[in-house]
Amino acid sequence: MRLWNTMRAIGYGGAIGLAAAALKLFAPWSEPQSGPVIAKDLIGAVLAFALLCGIAAALRNFIRRRLRGAKIR
Repeated sequence: MRLWNTMRAIGYGGAIGLAAAALKLFAPWSEPQSGPVIAKDLIGAVLAFALLCGIAAALRNFIRRRLRGAKIR
């Protein structure tokens, strides 16, 4: 089993966060928002999802190393 690429997980997490925030902000059932509010929500979601996915990948790699030893293929 290979290690997960943490930087790739951060990038994918940011993309998921951007999509989630865009869906929330630009959905037809939500009220129109001002520019700064939209920017704050988009940036916050991107950073939160990127951090969450990066930590999950790093934790998975750490646990894998502990369970299987330090030998990496």
